[in-house]
Order: sequence, then structure tokens, then C-alpha cells
Amino acid sequence: MRRPGLVVGVVGATGMVGRELLKLLAKRRLPIRELVAFASERSRGRRLRFRGRSVVVRTLAGKDPFAGCGLVFFVSDKALSLRHGPALAARGVWVIDDSSAFRLDKKIPLVVPEVNAAALTPRSRLIAGPNCAATPIAMAAAAVGLRFGLRSVRAATYQSASGWGQAAMQELAEQARAWARTGRVPKPRVLPRRLFLNLFPHIDRFDAASGYTHEELKIAAETRKILGLPGLAVTATAVRVPVLVGHSAAVWIETDRPVTAAAARKALSAFPGITVVDDSRRPSYPTPLDAAGRDAVLAGRIRSGSHPRELLLWLCADNLLKGAALNSVQIAEVLLKKGWLKAHKR
Repeated sequence: MRRPGLVVGVVGATGMVGRELLKLLAKRRLPIRELVAFASERSRGRRLRFRGRSVVVRTLAGKDPFAGCGLVFFVSDKALSLRHGPALAARGVWVIDDSSAFRLDKKIPLVVPEVNAAALTPRSRLIAGPNCAATPIAMAAAAVGLRFGLRSVRAATYQSASGWGQAAMQELAEQARAWARTGRVPKPRVLPRRLFLNLFPHIDRFDAASGYTHEELKIAAETRKILGLPGLAVTATAVRVPVLVGHSAAVWIETDRPVTAAAARKALSAFPGITVVDDSRRPSYPTPLDAAGRDAVLAGRIRSGSHPRELLLWLCADNLLKGAALNSVQIAEVLLKKGWLKAHKR
């Protein structure tokens, strides 16, 4: 007799986010009867451990690789999400996608559970997770906006090498080792500029019309959608920095009503998923190293701006966790709590 529970698929199970996702699924104890791990051909046949069992990695080849799945996480490239996500959702499978494929589709909810879990409905089986830099910005803006209203949000993001992928992390490490051995740094092969002992405001392609990068445009558009404020003024600058894991952001928020730093600390502290690391009596602030491996978004350097309705703050978050894998798992937990996520019948 079969054990009760869900059959859950993970597309991209061997990647950086996929590995974090598997750890979270094992730890947070969703009612999973069977985990089906998918990856590329080069990982086919590899064995992964999940809740004390051995799981053999499969590819997406075959007539119906998702047969029996009631929930599928996509933590791979957007092409796979576009190819399989809508068809799975149409047949009743819950799909939680971490790629950029559906984030700005008006028919598909873009969800950070602490901010807009109400966007989830039993009819919207395909759900998008946000850009890893947009998530902490939207959370902080929501925390402040609930109390004081929002007029504008501006952010400068400082994004780690892991935001590009494993190859960028390896390149940064190789550059550091070469510099330590020889005092010289090899030319970049993966990133557009050398990252070791350097940084550059170039993430994704440049938009010829606006001068923004597509990463900056995505952060702004996704923040508006998550907050449910399509007319909100949001701008961003995205910078790649020589950090392995953990994104940071300097954020300026203009509110509708006057706000003080002390009141903002209280609002941020009370918001789920945010931990304030900020003591007005002595210097204290979070760093990406502090955020790495932690679930919470860390907020600090909270201070008043040039007028009574301006607030400045500093955010750090693990881009592989709350920026990706954790947010996806939290969405599934909301579906489960609402009673919508049930075992899929063949």
C-alpha cells in the first residue's frame, strides 16, 4: 500500500538553487511521498540523498516525465519553464517557477508569501517566484508601506557572483588564487569584467532605449507587481560585487506620511521574514556574509533622509535561499495550509 503524500518534481535538482531546495524540502517536512529529481543529460543517473533515501536523477526525456507529480518546482533555465510549465498547470499540477519566464505575465501571480500571499488562488496553478534582488526590496518596502504608505522606492543592489551561477563563482575563486600565486589576474571568461578586487554596474543586457540593464528593469517591474502598485515609482542600479553568496541593497523609500528611523525599525522588526540588525546606540549593520545561510532578510543602517517622508536602509539576504529556494518552498507551504495542495491523481 502506498504511503500518503505528494509526488514532487524538482527540475534543476543538481544546480545551486536545486540543492538548496532539496535541503529545505527535507528539513521543512512537506508531506512528500516521492521526490522526482530532474537535471540535464550530464547529471543523468546521479544519486541524491533525500530524507534517508537514494533518488536517481532523471532527464525530461520520454512521453510524460512528470507522470504522477502533484507539485513541480522549476529552478532551471527559463526555456524549460516555458516548455513544460503551462501544460503542467493546465492539467492540474501545481507549478512553482523560479525563472524569469512568467514573472511579468499579468495572468500569473508573482509571489513573496510575506507580502502578497493573497495573490494565490486555487485557479492559478502556475506561480512565479521573483528576481532574487527584488524579493528583499519588496519585503522592506511592504513593511514600511503598510504603516506609512509608499510614493517611491530607489535601490542600488550589490549582487554576488552566485547570482550569475556556479561558473561565475569559480571564475572569482580562480582569479583570487592566481593573484595570490603570481600577482596577476586572468582575463574574465564568464563575466563581462574582472570581478576580483573590482565591481561593475553591468548585470544582464543593456536596454538601448533607456540605458538601464534588463536586471534593473526587472527589479523595478517585479517590485511594483509584488506590491500591487503598478504606478509606483521604482528605479534600480544593479552592481556585481566580489562576494560569493549574498545580495545587498541600499534602499531609499519615500513615504506618504512622515516616518522616523525609530518607527521604521519597529515596522521592519514586526514584519515576518525580516530581522533588524540595527542599534542606534552603536554601529551595527548586516553584511552579505552575515546573511549567507540564513532564511531572513537582514535590515540595518535605518535612518531618516533629507525630508520627513524619506527613509534610507541597508538590506542583505541569501540570494539562493530567500531569493530563490526558500521563497518557492514557502509558496508551497501556503498552498498546503489553504488545503489546495493535494496528491495528484494519475
